[in-house]
Amino acid sequence: MNRKDLYEAIGQADSDMLERSEKDKKKEKSRRTRWAAAVAAVLVIAVISAIALNPHNAPLVTTAYAVSEAAYPKMAPYPSEDAPSFDRDYDAWWESVQAQRREQGYADGLEPFFASGIRQFLSGSDTENRACSPLNIYMALGMLAELTGGGSRQQILDLLGADSIEALRSQAGDVWNAHYRDDGATTSILASSLWLNQNISFVQSTLDTLSDTYYASSFQGEMGSEGFNDALRAWLNEQTGGTLKEQTEGISLDSRTVLALASTLYFQARWQDEFNKNRTEAGTFYSAAGDETCDFMHSSGSGTYYWGERFGAVTKNLSNGGGTVLFILPDEGITAEDLLSDDEAMNFILSRDEWENTKHLIINLALPKFDITSQMDLNEGLKALGITDVFDSGMSDFTPMTTDTDGIFVSKTQHDVRVVIDEEGVTASAYTLMTEAGAGMPPSEEMDFVLDRPFLFVLDSYDGLPLFAGIVNQP
Repeated sequence: MNRKDLYEAIGQADSDMLERSEKDKKKEKSRRTRWAAAVAAVLVIAVISAIALNPHNAPLVTTAYAVSEAAYPKMAPYPSEDAPSFDRDYDAWWESVQAQRREQGYADGLEPFFASGIRQFLSGSDTENRACSPLNIYMALGMLAELTGGGSRQQILDLLGADSIEALRSQAGDVWNAHYRDDGATTSILASSLWLNQNISFVQSTLDTLSDTYYASSFQGEMGSEGFNDALRAWLNEQTGGTLKEQTEGISLDSRTVLALASTLYFQARWQDEFNKNRTEAGTFYSAAGDETCDFMHSSGSGTYYWGERFGAVTKNLSNGGGTVLFILPDEGITAEDLLSDDEAMNFILSRDEWENTKHLIINLALPKFDITSQMDLNEGLKALGITDVFDSGMSDFTPMTTDTDGIFVSKTQHDVRVVIDEEGVTASAYTLMTEAGAGMPPSEEMDFVLDRPFLFVLDSYDGLPLFAGIVNQP
């Protein structure tokens, strides 16, 4: 996955954007002021002890929850349309965006993990909607690697394609920074936190590493208490813009929990070209669970059509270099889940810029509006991917985190995702909680691409990393 120039590689702005006239700038700004819907993901990993807690040392903190709170990078805001200093402020904004980018090749080697993760966590959807955030899961597993040692750590490094913990630390830091945006134009916020049992002492250097690399905040309190659980839920909701409030209501930690690791991803951006709401109309979506009526958004314009032996696909760009949403429609007789095990389809998802079967033409797109949520425990999926020791109290090694108690293991990895797509754009959020058309070339210069049966979608970052992926079986 090579780093692509913001304006030329993903086609989200004209090639002369930096030289456009004041009139063009004001027009673009007026469009930027409108927000889209949102996307969010949360993953929470709970680490518990199989035996009664019997700490040997004094806790770091016994009363206050906050041990340390992350300070995120400061970005220059996108300037106001009416500001007399628009040109200067615009340049400052652009420099701020560029400062978060990383050198070409920083994400090399992550493709196998993203491919295996998408296959594993989207499979088995049957007639239900399913979504995951590969990037959110990657960040959470990177943090988990810091908390573990021996075979427990090695299994995580192997899955993530890292030669050493130092290599993972460096790459994860680059991934975090490359995907952080909070500038008033695009929101892409990755947040992490540790929730520590007040009766256990933890290795300070490990907490420092998590803070430096993953911008992780640390909180310590009475595990299982109402106040500590409320604080965890409040933090998750704050980091995901309240988009997953219904899902987080059921999250709680019990008194046996040694530590909980929480990782979130909140994304919000507008379409580069929004759908006209006046063209949204009811239509039929043909689902395996039964036909249903839903609202379809319509647009027509020049774009690139992609095809493989068993699928067709189109993309829709987000504004301000926010990324791209890829819509993949299986051929008749092929299911969306069939494509998960199709090497050609997965290669396309992860290497679209290098795809040869493309044609530029007029695309008449019909896309159902959708607001889908997905909740899953990742334990079995991670075991299938080779991470087993951390789930076994007899095999796990958490000594980089604490030596106060034995029999520590991951009891649950809860991953919740919500994706909303409407006329204005995309909103997506996720958290991970760990306690411890046709197959050939289109026949003409214009085609209809109607997503009226189950399909795959992938929300890519500006340089092609999959932030969110999902199967829409019921809009």
